[in-house]
Amino acid sequence: MPSTTSATVPQGTGSIPSGRPWPAVLALAAATFSVVTTEMLPVGLLTPLGSGLHVSAGTAGLALTLPGLVAAASALLLPVVVRRADRRTVLCALLLLLAAADLLSALAPHIAVLLAARALVGVCIGGVWAIAAGLGPRLLPPDRAGRATALIFSGIAVASVLGVPAGTLLGSLAGWRWAFAALAGLALAVAAALFLVLPPLPPERPVRLGTFAGLLRTACVARGLLAVVLLVTGHFAAYTYVRPVLDRVPGLDAGTVSTLLLGYGVAGVAGTFAGGALAARDPRRALLVIAAGLGTVVLLLIPAADSLAAATGLLVLWGLVYGGVSVSAQNWLSAAAPQAREAGSALFAGVFNTAIALGAFMGGRTADALGPSAVLAAGGGLALLALPAVLGAGTRRPDPAGARAPRERP
Repeated sequence: MPSTTSATVPQGTGSIPSGRPWPAVLALAAATFSVVTTEMLPVGLLTPLGSGLHVSAGTAGLALTLPGLVAAASALLLPVVVRRADRRTVLCALLLLLAAADLLSALAPHIAVLLAARALVGVCIGGVWAIAAGLGPRLLPPDRAGRATALIFSGIAVASVLGVPAGTLLGSLAGWRWAFAALAGLALAVAAALFLVLPPLPPERPVRLGTFAGLLRTACVARGLLAVVLLVTGHFAAYTYVRPVLDRVPGLDAGTVSTLLLGYGVAGVAGTFAGGALAARDPRRALLVIAAGLGTVVLLLIPAADSLAAATGLLVLWGLVYGGVSVSAQNWLSAAAPQAREAGSALFAGVFNTAIALGAFMGGRTADALGPSAVLAAGGGLALLALPAVLGAGTRRPDPAGARAPRERP
């Protein structure tokens, strides 16, 4: 079982030619952008998709729910299945599978065919996240690995800001099938880029199912994952139903709401890099700042609903703070389990996707029973509960390169 005390993150095992590490990192960011854009695209195409396949909006919504559930399982299982395969080969295969799934979605004659394609998308989401998330330290030395990890995760934020709106626009102009066809072409291009710029990446240590149990017995890993569950569940419980909250703000029309949500997304991209910079130095402090900031901002939106200026400022701050969650948690887990980074990334991806579904479900039940203010109270409260989980993980900072794990309390 990996130690959580004074273990050094090993240098990358896959050497790459001088001058090519950053193109490799950019290709990985393009991979995360592709899978997340594909995952979230039905949000903007739900009505035409349902009409085109002659199903209700609720049934069409399964095109969004199903990939998330499959991704949570595949993030854990796929690294085990391909435990001896070169990671470059696996990532290229996943992007090719994504292209096939997008093409099948574009040609789907029936909702059952579409859902089968979306299940394949879930396999790609979980697999790409589990494998790509931990590759930063293998491509660059420790002093730059944090920035590389932030860039890889920036693909997720940019997908929300640019990818989904662009796909939605294409769908409105040419039809929803062409939006999926375009994503198939993008996935093929990313697969080619990964093949050209990634070095051979043999597995550092084969991932077995027992590896996950060992990691969960590591206190620092368990506490980091608990913090992820609380932060992500709280965020999605509140954010999934943020539109009803914004609708109560005086002077806010539909166009302004769209602008505010775009501002939230742009702030999320900035937050990814800001969180990555802090987490590279001290992932514990980064998660403490995020938990305190996220919980406070969400709770303050309850009394701020009567002020356009206050609601605007808080929504942008929300995006900024939440943007750092993924990269900070990944840095935490890499430091806590330096000898099992891929297994840690797989656990992280599985927990993260499960928390998304749990947050959306909890938010819906709370909104139906108690209203949007109660959703904000629940989401903010869960985020603040992450503080003791992180505080209990220890007080020792990693070294400046982010290469040493936080020590547990004696």
